[in-house]
Amino acid sequence: MLSEKEEQFITYWEKAREHDKKSLMQFIKGLSRGLFIGIGIVLLLAIGWYQRANMVANTQLNPFLFLFTIIIIAVFIAYFYRQYRWEQYEQQYLELLAKKKKQNPSV
Repeated sequence: MLSEKEEQFITYWEKAREHDKKSLMQFIKGLSRGLFIGIGIVLLLAIGWYQRANMVANTQLNPFLFLFTIIIIAVFIAYFYRQYRWEQYEQQYLELLAKKKKQNPSV
């Protein structure tokens, strides 16, 4: 027997699965996570946490290329975050449908 929460999830995901696959909100959530990682890298370089990396960055690093790389990383993380979340929900949905079908073969 499926719980009420599992039934609600099945109902929700049947309605939202196509919309969430192309949703901009999931992309924005992932983009913010990617930018936080980039900000962390910038802060570590700014405070001189790793002296040798800081010296190399100051002599060989183009600041525009560095910022461009951080943006690329953020977009990459955003895309895969959206795909990962969708796949998690889809897997859960398929497992619950299989469980429901196993319990009630006439459905």
